[in-house]
Amino acid sequence: MSVKVLFICLGNICRSPMAEALFQKHLQEAGVENKISVDSAGLGDWHAGSSPHEGTIGVLEQHGVSAGPGTARVVDAGEEADYIVAMDEQNLEMLQDFHVSTKDGRVWKLLDFHPERRSEDVPDPYFDNNFGHVFELVNTSTFHLLQWIREQENV
Repeated sequence: MSVKVLFICLGNICRSPMAEALFQKHLQEAGVENKISVDSAGLGDWHAGSSPHEGTIGVLEQHGVSAGPGTARVVDAGEEADYIVAMDEQNLEMLQDFHVSTKDGRVWKLLDFHPERRSEDVPDPYFDNNFGHVFELVNTSTFHLLQWIREQENV
């Protein structure tokens, strides 16, 4: 049985594919990639079918992380995952229109898992090109998210 984690951002080309790639790296390092699956999606269709933003690809490659073969997609109405993790408050609000569901009915913000930035938003580097800062926030938060999920799921 696989636990499904879904990361959400606005267009699915910057933050959520970065979170997906980093979470996948953490899964592999922990040896649990066969027990927990990861995906990402966006809330708008502006970039559907596109590769991740070159800034996302660049910062991931700079740290030896593959962005993977994925392309941007829009979250499906009624989509289900064990854990749905949004990048910011706006994403959480917009997700209500999609009627997504999780096993406990809760949708999280990624920085809820950051030891020093709880309840803050992951800034969108699409607008300020600050991919390095976003990488650090996402890397730390996805690491702690995995630890928390492993405790919750006994994985």
